[in-house]
Amino acid sequence: EGLFDLNDLLMTHEIQPADKKDQHFANMMDKAENRYFPVFEKVCFERHHGKDFLVGNQLSRADIQLLEILIMAEEFKPDIFAKFPLLQSFKAKLGNIPTIKKFLQPGSQRKPATRPEEVPDVMKIF
Repeated sequence: EGLFDLNDLLMTHEIQPADKKDQHFANMMDKAENRYFPVFEKVCFERHHGKDFLVGNQLSRADIQLLEILIMAEEFKPDIFAKFPLLQSFKAKLGNIPTIKKFLQPGSQRKPATRPEEVPDVMKIF
């Protein structure tokens, strides 16, 4: 659930009203750095869990979901992983899987950030 909660915060930042954007950003970064990332670092990646990925020794949707969240968070705040070496390692490890590495290259199909002129259309949908 933590993955989805943080994902929602990150995904909805671009559609926040201008007068709430700064507060949303501060709340989002506070929760990422002080609530979610410490838990992910401790529970998911402590070496004693003995697995290569979040769920066993095979890449899963959970790994991809966390990778996407880490990428989005880093786009908002490039130094966000300074206190989270295991999350940094996880991101690097997954980022070096050949198909993922190719996908993350500039010019790939990864969806760009929402442009300001798109926000009214997004708000109509929600």
